[in-house]
Amino acid sequence: MAALARDLCPRSVSPRGQRCYTAPDTQDGEVAKAQRAAGDHAPTIFSKILARTVPATVLYEDEKCMAFRDVAPQAPVHFLVIPKQPIPRVSRVGPEDTELLGHLLVVASRTARAEGLHDGYRVVINDGKHGAQSVYHLHLHVLGGRQMGWPPG
Repeated sequence: MAALARDLCPRSVSPRGQRCYTAPDTQDGEVAKAQRAAGDHAPTIFSKILARTVPATVLYEDEKCMAFRDVAPQAPVHFLVIPKQPIPRVSRVGPEDTELLGHLLVVASRTARAEGLHDGYRVVINDGKHGAQSVYHLHLHVLGGRQMGWPPG
């Protein structure tokens, strides 16, 4: 339960005095990983999960997408929703992807409810190296089970 063992970071106190939980060095590590991955178009970890060559704790699957637990959770509940169709970035979607994008959000919502996130959650899509995207296969992060801080970045 590494997600529950997060350090309380005093630097993450909001203007309203709310404390935010962060994993030490996670932000810098993710940014560095995103910088390295920016030009890489090799098969991704997500394509390997879809092919069942890399294990994952699958929470939901249908013909269009899959939802599974994040292996490095940043909240007590943290799962990803990915399309089976490999779209590298949200900035690369087109009008033909409208139905799929809506489906991903519906699956995120239903899975969040099934995971007990009745008091709310955050949905995040990172795009490109400045957005800290480290895996170039479109994915939605769904995080919950604790109070989120603001601003997020």
